[in-house]
Amino acid sequence: MMGGKYFDELSVGDTFETGGITLAESAIVDFALTYDPQPFHVNRVAAAESIFGGLIASGFQTLAMTFRLFRDTGVLTGTNLGGHGMDEVRWSAPVRPGDTIRARV
Repeated sequence: MMGGKYFDELSVGDTFETGGITLAESAIVDFALTYDPQPFHVNRVAAAESIFGGLIASGFQTLAMTFRLFRDTGVLTGTNLGGHGMDEVRWSAPVRPGDTIRARV
């Protein structure tokens, strides 16, 4: 794990690779029941009949997990002053039970 970096220590083109995390079906359903209880996140039968053809994770769950993965790199350790917002968020493909997500930041 690397030490934290302040904004002025970063350069255009710096890249940070995260580890990975695999989503279990139970984690997808638990998160969705609390924060995003849409049928394709919480009900296997309804999800199979949806445009996704099966259960998928909430995009908000994948966003939160991606932040955790980035945090775990150590880039923010001792230097993070809180978030200032996001300009764009896109979910280009559904995340399904058993999928492993990683990030390149």
